[in-house]
Amino acid sequence: MAAPGRHVGHYIQRNSRLLLNNFEQLWSPRNFGWTSALRQQAAEANKEPPDTIVIPRKKTWSKEAVLEALSSTVGRDPTAYPYNFQDDPFLSPRTMNEFKMYSLSQESGKSAAKFFINNNPKYFTRDFAEPHIPCLMPETVSLLLEDVSEEALKERINLRKVTAAVEMYDQLLQSGTTISMETTYDLLDLICLYCDRDPVEEGGAQTEEMEEPGEEVRRGRGKVRWASDFVKFSWKENNNAERIFNLLPERDTRCYSALIRGMVKHGAHAKAFSMYTDLLNNRLTADVHIFNALVTAAPDVRDKYNERWDLIAELLSQMNQQKVQPNLSTFNSVLKALRRCGSLAKTQAIHTLNEMKAMGIAPSLASYDHILNAFSKAASSSGAVNTDILQEVMSELEGKSFTCQDPDDVLFFSTAMRICLNNKDLELGYRVYNLVEHGENWRLLGAFYHQGIFYRRFFNLLCMMEHIDVVLTWYRKLVPSLYYPNHQGLKDLLQALDTDGRLDLLPTIWKDIRALGHDNKSELVEELLMLMARDKHSAEVQEAFAACALDIKSVSEGDMRKNTMEWSTSSLSNITSLLLRADKTQAAWETLKLFKSKNRVPEEPLLEDFLSVCCSDGSPQRAVMLVQLSAAFCLSATPKLAKRTLAEFNLTEKQRAVLSELECTGESSG
Repeated sequence: MAAPGRHVGHYIQRNSRLLLNNFEQLWSPRNFGWTSALRQQAAEANKEPPDTIVIPRKKTWSKEAVLEALSSTVGRDPTAYPYNFQDDPFLSPRTMNEFKMYSLSQESGKSAAKFFINNNPKYFTRDFAEPHIPCLMPETVSLLLEDVSEEALKERINLRKVTAAVEMYDQLLQSGTTISMETTYDLLDLICLYCDRDPVEEGGAQTEEMEEPGEEVRRGRGKVRWASDFVKFSWKENNNAERIFNLLPERDTRCYSALIRGMVKHGAHAKAFSMYTDLLNNRLTADVHIFNALVTAAPDVRDKYNERWDLIAELLSQMNQQKVQPNLSTFNSVLKALRRCGSLAKTQAIHTLNEMKAMGIAPSLASYDHILNAFSKAASSSGAVNTDILQEVMSELEGKSFTCQDPDDVLFFSTAMRICLNNKDLELGYRVYNLVEHGENWRLLGAFYHQGIFYRRFFNLLCMMEHIDVVLTWYRKLVPSLYYPNHQGLKDLLQALDTDGRLDLLPTIWKDIRALGHDNKSELVEELLMLMARDKHSAEVQEAFAACALDIKSVSEGDMRKNTMEWSTSSLSNITSLLLRADKTQAAWETLKLFKSKNRVPEEPLLEDFLSVCCSDGSPQRAVMLVQLSAAFCLSATPKLAKRTLAEFNLTEKQRAVLSELECTGESSG
């Protein structure tokens, strides 16, 4: 009965509303008592909702939208290893050396897989990835066109086959075939880019002559480098690029641009300026790429600082005369060249930056990096270093997100953090770090090597200036997901613990030292042992210190295949003292024996402390053995120890005779 009653009620309500609307429409013209306000209220009350459906605009989503939405719901796990090692937990690196080894192994495997796929494309024709991932599909690496034609030449250019492309070009000329200027330009670009040689494949053997690693390679020592990083060819006289250039019936700015940029890239700086002079003699105007290359090469063709800047200013003046519009790379090239202009850099860098902003060109992070380096060099030469310029830069950059516009953009954050560290400016260091964390600016930290430099400097700054509780919070946040501390970084942490009186945490830090693979660093381990043995602590802390000392001893003696640390007198003395304070007399005695096997001589205070422990334990036999050990080392403290032992212990006649003889022998030799 409920359902039919509901339908009847709905029918009566709908009909009554219709009847009421008709009645109001009939009487409303004759109802002079209703005001306009009342009629408006009645109309709004009786207004029916429209029956039309408003279709919203179509939203176009990218194929990665779901993944991006899921990614935005989670943050970074500070306990996790870098994402590229999470596919195989067994290969999760614990140290920087393991990171280097596993990274190189992964790249080697990728190169081998890519080589196999590219050389056997018929076995990899199906594409299962959604969305499509081009790098997982085979690339065309073999030549398909064998006939002598311009299309075959284009194919060789696209595949970066330099030698084959030059041979095909010569064959086309010999056959009298006309080659379009656009194809010729592309061939010149290819030859100049790779210095008239076929490009070196990653991991491949290199048979051509190459230069010795230059300053940039030596500066990057310790960095994970690939094979192509070591290859640096020099421009040869009358190579194929110059030969093809001389064969051209007409030469324009484009072909001059290819040669000048190639000469600058491969070290022929003076020849590049000679080519630019030839361009001007032919009444041609240069393009922005030519000026950018020449500005970069200017410091290499002049010796004095003022001559270098005069040449750069002359190039900019000619650029203005030829009405060539500068771009971001132009100003970055000027700022980078100014870093090699000595004291002129400080004043001219600011003028360059102001000119840059006046032309409506927004500086990139590389621009600010060059300015910071210019001011840092000028300040270091004068002896006064301050952070004023970095403060101004941070005021402009804070709250902004950046994208990479220049290869040197990745150097800004490490440079900024270096200035903060050198000036011990913690507040400014936090501002730089917050800028890195803003948006996706962290992508501009560069490769993992450069990221390690940034986080190492930030962590060193924290250890020097911040409270230990805050330092430990950052330590757990950065290690190991972002930063593998070296032994110097861990020494800074130990010093921070010492400064704030939190030496009770030293055993925990020792576990991290072992996990990070620094347990064979003698300097670090000795610093740790010295801090634990320097002062006396509560029984609970001393017990933890003793366990830590035994672990250090076992690690150094356990695995003979590892490059274990060399025991020093201070290390053995500190371990023995720690064991004595924790009433581990037998373990302390075993450690004391190591002095003889390691050719080390114990110190007199250690033997006196050991004798006091023997006295409290009531161990006369061990006391006698201690005196005999002192005599074996020919220590001057032997008579004193023997005399003390005779006075404080209940000895047998045989033991007294031995000690008396040692006492007399020591006194006579003394």
